[in-house]
Amino acid sequence: MSQLEKIYGLHAVEALLRHHPKRVKQVWLAEGRGDPRAQVLLELAAQARVSVGQCERREMDAWVEGVHQGVVAEVSPSQVWGEAMLEELLDRADGPPLLLVLDGVTDPHNLGACLRTADAAGALAVIVPKDKSATLNATVRKVACGAAEVIPLVAVTNLARTLEKLQQKGLWIVGTAGEAEQPLYDQDLSGPIVLVMGAEGKGMRRLTREHCDYLVRLPMAGSVSSLNVSVATGVCLFEALRQRKSGRLS
Repeated sequence: MSQLEKIYGLHAVEALLRHHPKRVKQVWLAEGRGDPRAQVLLELAAQARVSVGQCERREMDAWVEGVHQGVVAEVSPSQVWGEAMLEELLDRADGPPLLLVLDGVTDPHNLGACLRTADAAGALAVIVPKDKSATLNATVRKVACGAAEVIPLVAVTNLARTLEKLQQKGLWIVGTAGEAEQPLYDQDLSGPIVLVMGAEGKGMRRLTREHCDYLVRLPMAGSVSSLNVSVATGVCLFEALRQRKSGRLS
């Protein structure tokens, strides 16, 4: 049991049972939880032949840090993909690929929110450096609401080298920076794009910035100078999705 991870929350556990049922070893429901959402979990667990147990909520409170919603699953360790996964994803891409790079985002809440947004916007994968970056854990999965089980998280040893390889494959690297002259909405994002978001507070590292083909900024109309990285990521990704749906800038 010491090698298993505890994943919690309705969305995260349901996504695991739907997409990776073999990873789920045990599901726990809080006593008295018999609502329709719990029934869905019971049906999925039965289909996957996963045992379901009951325990008191206060016992679950001691297991995990966060709002577990009366649902906890014990699963095999998280899967973080290596760089070779990118080759396979690009080969399978249906239309111009869209990749998201998070250059040193360390807050698991931000990583979870970015995974959720990236999946919703149709990104192929989220790329992070192996060092000084948040990785998959129970908090990330809970915030991602199931997206962590669907969209690949790719950890690379050398981010600058990875960006170079993606450029060689015909992708354009678009980085975000507050001092950039080009507004986001004037940038063509309808083609094969790698969107690079910087770390909380610090932004992109110098070497990452140097590998960008374009730098864009989010126009700010209020008194604040910047947005939370997960909010900014959502704005950028959905502008890319809008352009891809309409087929043009407007």
